[in-house]
Amino acid sequence: MLSYLAPDHYFNNFYEISPEFLLSLGCKYLFSDVDNTLAPYEVAEPDERISAWIRAVSDAGISIVLVSNNGPERIELFNRTLGVHAYADCKKPTKKRLGAIMNELGATRENTVFLGDQIYTDVLSARRLGAHAAILVPPIRDKKSLFFRFKRLMERPVMWRFRRKQAKKTQA
Repeated sequence: MLSYLAPDHYFNNFYEISPEFLLSLGCKYLFSDVDNTLAPYEVAEPDERISAWIRAVSDAGISIVLVSNNGPERIELFNRTLGVHAYADCKKPTKKRLGAIMNELGATRENTVFLGDQIYTDVLSARRLGAHAAILVPPIRDKKSLFFRFKRLMERPVMWRFRRKQAKKTQA
């Protein structure tokens, strides 16, 4: 079960993920979380770093698809200057809405990659939909509520196993 939840790739932040890397995965659709993946919760609109990265990925022929559990007001405001596909109230990690979005866009399991900061929403969504890859980044600014602290505690064994597996690959 822990290996099912482990990401395929881990980066220190979203802007370390190059368009070339995504293309090497066969990525044509990048489903990305917003809050704490691209920007902190309290940042309403993307800054220049986010905008530049989105442009670079889009210019490489990859469709960015913002998928969030947040409400439409938040996602519409964040996407206002970006102009990419954006969906609110996705109910991650359930697959009904995300599967419908994939179908609507013509995305397939083979050409879809997920990016997010949470194992039990973002990585699990990728796994449940059979996406080609799940990329995890650490949260930009984590919430300190009891619920979020518990979720992060539950993620530790998964990340421990992932890091151990990566270390073995490096040694080989």
